[in-house]
Amino acid sequence: MKKNLTCIVCPLGCHLEIEVIHGEIIVKGNKCERGKSYAEEEIKSPKRVLTTTVKIKNGKYNVVPVKTTGPIPKDYLFELLKKLADIEIEAPVPQGFKVLEKVYQEVDVVTTRSMEKREITKNIKDIKNKASNPT
Repeated sequence: MKKNLTCIVCPLGCHLEIEVIHGEIIVKGNKCERGKSYAEEEIKSPKRVLTTTVKIKNGKYNVVPVKTTGPIPKDYLFELLKKLADIEIEAPVPQGFKVLEKVYQEVDVVTTRSMEKREITKNIKDIKNKASNPT
């Protein structure tokens, strides 16, 4: 099996060629050892940091952005997205608020911004109309 990847570990962005021969992973094109480790991990057990949104009740907006505090297995992403789709938190929340704890090993899901409560303001035009036309 052959696979081409662009390394994302450092700014160089090496073009990696990975080949698996009889269970051995051969990496070409890496300029550092970290690139080789990245390629091997990507073949054996690919992981990603998940970024998405979660519903928030009484917030300034209807959703708040969240992310995992570290990478999780790629195979687990859609299962976690389904869990997060069923969650609704309540405003106010600070940045870094734990939405879910230990979703994978020591990785949590946290808010990436604070969310204040929605301000309840009344439209002055509506107030004047109600005052002049009592029901």
